Amino acid sequence: MAGSQDQLEIRFRLSDDSDIGPKSYSAATSIATLKESVLAQWPKDKDYGPRTVKDLKLISAGKILENNRTVGECQSPLCDLPGGVTTMHVVVQPPSVEKDRKVTSEVKQNKCVCVIL
Repeated sequence: MAGSQDQLEIRFRLSDDSDIGPKSYSAATSIATLKESVLAQWPKDKDYGPRTVKDLKLISAGKILENNRTVGECQSPLCDLPGGVTTMHVVVQPPSVEKDRKVTSEVKQNKCVCVIL
């Protein structure tokens, strides 16, 4: 019985309602490893694919999962049924958004205002 709880069936739901998986993962698998798996299995025919693992966010039970956590730590007792398939939503963050934020923050940091009375 302990062996069946150590393995979880996980399906990754993409933004266009297509899926990757389901596939079996150990409860000790890190979220960073899951992201690497999603990146490796990403459909080649999609226009908006992620370039790196940093472009991906995984969401389960309404929470963004942190890379240093394990699948077992992120399980929700209300949403994840024993023997069922857990669905994690995949969000791809476009790289241009990061660049825009960086430019905006640099503008704010370099802004100088002088008032002479």
